[in-house]
Amino acid sequence: MIVTDSTGQTYQNTDFLRTKGGFKVANGRMTITEIAKILGVTPKTITRWEKTGKVRKSRRDWRGWRVYEKDDLVNIKEFFESLYDYE
Repeated sequence: MIVTDSTGQTYQNTDFLRTKGGFKVANGRMTITEIAKILGVTPKTITRWEKTGKVRKSRRDWRGWRVYEKDDLVNIKEFFESLYDYE
């Protein structure tokens, strides 16, 4: 399946589907790139937050790649919003 996100970037991935307002992940997992796009930051920023202990470290898949669950997204988003005091 080819998916196009809100920025016009296309992906070929059968694990997630685009929904209105964000990504819905079929297997319950997202990559660091998907999380970064949702938040509007770079993957390097999320990696830095993990290394400094500001957010919980991600799980890794069999390849060693970071994988995030919905709860991880919620926690990272709460941290991000606390930085900028969103209401």
